[in-house]
Amino acid sequence: MSGSWSRNIKMNWYFKTNSAPKAMCRLLRSPRKNAFSLVEVVTALMILALFSSSVLVVINRCITSTSDFALRMRAFEVARENMEALLSRDSVEESVEYGTSDKYPEINWQTVVETFYEPITASMWLRGICSAEYIDTAGQRQTVELTHWLTGLTREQLMQIMNQQEEELLTTQLLETLEEAADYAGVDSETIEQWIDNGMLTTENGFFIKSNLDLYKRTDGDPGPDEKSQQVSSEADLVRQNAEQNLPGRQEEIDPKTGLTYEELEQMDVSEIWDILKKRQK
Repeated sequence: MSGSWSRNIKMNWYFKTNSAPKAMCRLLRSPRKNAFSLVEVVTALMILALFSSSVLVVINRCITSTSDFALRMRAFEVARENMEALLSRDSVEESVEYGTSDKYPEINWQTVVETFYEPITASMWLRGICSAEYIDTAGQRQTVELTHWLTGLTREQLMQIMNQQEEELLTTQLLETLEEAADYAGVDSETIEQWIDNGMLTTENGFFIKSNLDLYKRTDGDPGPDEKSQQVSSEADLVRQNAEQNLPGRQEEIDPKTGLTYEELEQMDVSEIWDILKKRQK
């Protein structure tokens, strides 16, 4: 009996002592079975990075759109205020005004009052155009423009506007005195007199024409015969030359409003053009 009891103790001790290391190994290996491998961690981080970058792009676009919308609303506000101020005037005339908004320094504005032809009724109108410009977040120039037809023009009003335009042109292109001509050309009075002796033309009133001064200044006071023949000799020539510069290369084209070429229109009076428009309306 003692021998059997001794063998049982030894076997129990053997199993206990041999099972302990195996249990410890299982305890040490079990966490490794539940953890992520390095490849899984890297893959997860890459997916998270892609997702985060997409979210950031969407957020950035939303911020950009919000900023551009705010700028556009400010530009619309400036243009609307200018239009309201224009409509509140007792009288208007052709003009161009521009500046920078005091309330929004990043907004530049422009107000234009101009005449235009309305083909359906064959009549002339006066319209106001109020615009506001700004630079968006992409660095592109954007414009908000408001247009309002102010009033129709009678024949007398149209002729008055045309005469006013001619007067403004003559005021900016003619110099009355010899000293003003010398100061404009950057020479002394004696040089201007030499240019006159060399064929430089003036108007009947003795006014100096800037385009003629430019010609003689460019050629050092000695233009060729062909260049001399292209000089402006009267106020009417000056008005005609300005009209040709506004319509370069279009003299032979037909104006759809009148059915005449632009060259023919340049030779006609405003009243004659008005009569043609009225006949086409009928």
